[in-house]
Amino acid sequence: MRLTCLSFALYFAVSSAFAQEASTAVSPPVEDTGTLAGAPYRIDIPADWNGELVVLAHGFEPVGVPRETPWPADPATPMFTSGGYAVAQSGYATQGWAVRDGVADSERLRAHFVQRHGQPKRTWFVGMSMGGGIAIATIEQQAAHYDGALSLCGANLPGDVLANELFTSLAAFDALFPPSDGATTHRLSDPASPTLGQGEVMDIVFAALPRDADAAKSLAAKLEVPANALPGIIGLHYLVFRDMVTRAGGMPVDNRAVRYTGFGDDAAFNAAVPRYAGDAKAMDYAISAPALTGRLQKPLVMLDNADDPTIAPRFRPVYAQRAQGAAVPPLTLPAAPGGHCNFSGEQVRDAFRVLTGWVETGKQPSR
Repeated sequence: MRLTCLSFALYFAVSSAFAQEASTAVSPPVEDTGTLAGAPYRIDIPADWNGELVVLAHGFEPVGVPRETPWPADPATPMFTSGGYAVAQSGYATQGWAVRDGVADSERLRAHFVQRHGQPKRTWFVGMSMGGGIAIATIEQQAAHYDGALSLCGANLPGDVLANELFTSLAAFDALFPPSDGATTHRLSDPASPTLGQGEVMDIVFAALPRDADAAKSLAAKLEVPANALPGIIGLHYLVFRDMVTRAGGMPVDNRAVRYTGFGDDAAFNAAVPRYAGDAKAMDYAISAPALTGRLQKPLVMLDNADDPTIAPRFRPVYAQRAQGAAVPPLTLPAAPGGHCNFSGEQVRDAFRVLTGWVETGKQPSR
């Protein structure tokens, strides 16, 4: 069995006092679905419920993708319910780069669970891809409600770092493969240019790469992906970045003083790369989407895939480095084989057991 998740794809309150008073009596198995503040949700409680709750956060869902009603069970749900855990998952109120909604909607759902089904003995947060960043932001911001978190194949970058990474991919492509007609309005990096679909962007990249094999090789090396993955990665980065621009209400990146390196002839590249002034409010928004400070107070386990072009090698240590001085530093497990979120059920269960064992013993497992 292989885990598939609605994620970075390549084409593609209840008061605490009330919570303490809530009854833990339920009549499982339970399937509870509905909508909370515009966000579809689903709760599954197995007949042999162990009294613990997993809040599950899905990954990136492109804007406009049709949604099922009621909200369906995530493919990962049986991995937890089979172990006796209840699972609660929010669909989020919006699609796209919905990390802020993901944090708020997941917390609203956790409170709903307590109100309707009782206070769990322990509560865990598990997120995949974009949901991995939501898991970390939640365990930072809502630490009192959770015992620990697991980020799988997570986009675990602070929002401003992510925005700059996404933008750099687009600006680098524009510099190395300028529009043949010279029209700057066709640049992928320009937020004022007409919005394209992900497939259209992929077609543009696919058609451009043969024009300069050396530039394609340089771009692939810098982005840490195979050359044949460039259309998918740049198409994905465009899709997410444009959604960030829309949510932020302006340009969330300012590269006027940035000197880029590693794209071949640095002088020529920096002369060619498009330059944009950032919007102050938009840049502040990016910092919060997600806001990952590294100030952890509860256990966090992170597991990546070794051959994941979406979560490139340079992304994986960023959060762990930021959290080095945390009260409870995170644990990064050795990367599992495979591409993005391509875990087996047993690999997910093993990672989750590392987290629960850490909490039960009070000792961080060795790497």
